[in-house]
Amino acid sequence: MIIKYKFADGSVKKVEVSDEIGCFIKESRRLEANLSRKERYHCDSIEGSLFEGRELSTSETPEKVLIKEIDSKGLAQRISDTLNKLTDVQRRRLLLCIKGLTVREIARLEGVGVNAVGKSISAARKNFKKFFEKGCTKRG
Repeated sequence: MIIKYKFADGSVKKVEVSDEIGCFIKESRRLEANLSRKERYHCDSIEGSLFEGRELSTSETPEKVLIKEIDSKGLAQRISDTLNKLTDVQRRRLLLCIKGLTVREIARLEGVGVNAVGKSISAARKNFKKFFEKGCTKRG
């Protein structure tokens, strides 16, 4: 297989390589081009500020935005109030799910069926959304 190789001085030469190496080089060039194209659309980063100047970066990180939102709206209190509106079982299972446990792990931990846990978590998510959007009205 013949590939074009560009040297540091700008000159281009055709080089014959084995098919295996040629396929590897073509694939790596394709991946590099894709990455370069993606980076053009996502330039707000630490790397952008370090290499391309301060004006291309943003000082607002997702963490800072979330902290501002929590402080300004009392979001943490709202979430806590909403969780307290769920049944004890729904709250416990939803919190375990949020901590990263799978439905199977929760079922094994509580000694119940996987379907029961799945339905409970699904209902908890639905109720949480409903209570949160309504401003945490009392459950009946």
